[in-house]
Amino acid sequence: MNDDYYAVDGYNGSGAGSASSADSTAFPFLEMGTSFIIGLAIGYFFKKFFKLLLLILGLGIVVLFVLESKGTIHVDDKMIESGVSSGVDSFNGLVTMVKDRLSNMKLSSGASAVAGFFAGVKFG
Repeated sequence: MNDDYYAVDGYNGSGAGSASSADSTAFPFLEMGTSFIIGLAIGYFFKKFFKLLLLILGLGIVVLFVLESKGTIHVDDKMIESGVSSGVDSFNGLVTMVKDRLSNMKLSSGASAVAGFFAGVKFG
């Protein structure tokens, strides 16, 4: 029984296991390519940033409404609508910039970056 063979990575008791296969299974995205990693990072960042932005925006609006109900301040609904619409316009500009950047890549690397972006959004 000295020649125990384990099903995990073909490792046997003598230490002749494959270290590179263990490393590649630890980080499977590293084998996808640079464009995929860049897209993954951008997608992850967008999802986290958007969640944080909505949290801060929602908290600010709730605080404004609470202060208005206490009579401390008066909130103009038109001002809130214009602020939100300018924020949406800024976000659309950012999305357009990322789309333009991805469209300038070669087809294979652009497709890999888009796949990485959607994977980043999913995992973020």
